[in-house]
Amino acid sequence: MAVLEHVSPPPHRWIAAERASDVEVTQAVADPIFAPVGRAWWIAFAATIPFVLWLVVTIVWIFYRGIGIWGVNSTVVWGFAIANYVWWIGIGNAGTLISAMLLLTRQRWRASINRFAEAMTLFAVAIAGIMPIIHLGRPLYFYWLAPYPNTMTLWPQWRSALVWDFWSILSYLLFSILFWYISLVPDLATMRDRAVTRGGQVLYGMFALGWQGSARQWRRLETVHTTMAALGVPLVCSVHSIVGLDFAASLMPGWAESIFPPYFVVGAMYSGFGMVVLLAVAFRWGLRLEAIITRNHFEVMGKVLLMASIVMGYSYASEWFMAWYGGRHVDRDLTAFLFTGSYAPLYWGQLFCNVLAPQALWFRAVRRSLPALVVISILINVGMGLERILIVWNTLSHAYMPSLWHVFKMTFWDWSILIAPLGLFAFMFLLFVRLVPSIAMYDVRRLTHEEHAS
Repeated sequence: MAVLEHVSPPPHRWIAAERASDVEVTQAVADPIFAPVGRAWWIAFAATIPFVLWLVVTIVWIFYRGIGIWGVNSTVVWGFAIANYVWWIGIGNAGTLISAMLLLTRQRWRASINRFAEAMTLFAVAIAGIMPIIHLGRPLYFYWLAPYPNTMTLWPQWRSALVWDFWSILSYLLFSILFWYISLVPDLATMRDRAVTRGGQVLYGMFALGWQGSARQWRRLETVHTTMAALGVPLVCSVHSIVGLDFAASLMPGWAESIFPPYFVVGAMYSGFGMVVLLAVAFRWGLRLEAIITRNHFEVMGKVLLMASIVMGYSYASEWFMAWYGGRHVDRDLTAFLFTGSYAPLYWGQLFCNVLAPQALWFRAVRRSLPALVVISILINVGMGLERILIVWNTLSHAYMPSLWHVFKMTFWDWSILIAPLGLFAFMFLLFVRLVPSIAMYDVRRLTHEEHAS
């Protein structure tokens, strides 16, 4: 009996015992990439192609006909493009924020989710960067936002939030690529050593940058990775704060709120964590990673979503209170419009999705139930999408002059720019899981050793 107890796998909190060894972890993550492509992947890939083509056609038609094909009018000059930009930036901010903050706070459970969370950042920020460009009246001049040499007697307007957005997105995208790639190097070396074809060995070896796994290389990798994580947290906060300042820097009622920068950061983490939960469920089922992405991971992510929902509820209440306490008629009138105006059903739906529905996460059984978490995460992302849309619509539809009160009426092309990017997002993730390890193998292997030692 003593021998059996000695050789049996030790219990782990974050890694199931049947996949606790280094070899088993590597096989679980790497083998699906080298295995033949299954029918389920081909079906999912084929399903995303029409959405990608739909997005391409939409962008081409917008460039050809102009933004008049949307429901924008002389009052509601912003529409789905700007709302989508804020939503996708929020999704993108969460990936690097999750990975960097959990690394700095030494949260062990990050090992199973950080790789695809960081990939989520890259894809979401790339999609978000498209939105302001297609919204410009003359998108071919988007480079005017950059301070190129003054050959045309035209400098960027640094008081414009669009210029802030340009640099925040660019710097954040470049940082996210480096942060994701640096942590990927050891796993690319593992893929190089396991590849059975010459092409795979050359391809993975080229991107592995000659990694041999020496103590010196590990020490430098950990130093650079931790330093970048320390830089990444304030960068992430600044990026979505700048997005909040797009609105707060104006004089419009409902937008001139000092709470907007932190409120947008929390909202970004909220929607991003909801998307991470959905991706974790998909990866867990599609790649059969039940032993690496356990129910304990979903339970702790459920706690984060619950905390964020409480903060979001407090933020909404702060907006209502300040509108009343400030005493301005236009702010009070806009708050009443939120609850009783043309978009009131959407606003009530936003409150249900973002505040009320996540309260079910107080119960441990709900946090450990994957179907319940999937439903709640979908509701959260729908609610955050509604919030981004209504931030634009409510203020522009009900500003200072009653003669300019107009309601936004959606067109087919509004629905196109809302739905089609989701297909592109799924398309890029399907390519990602066939080319790159979706779980950080070296992080998970180190986690098993640390838990065994403790």
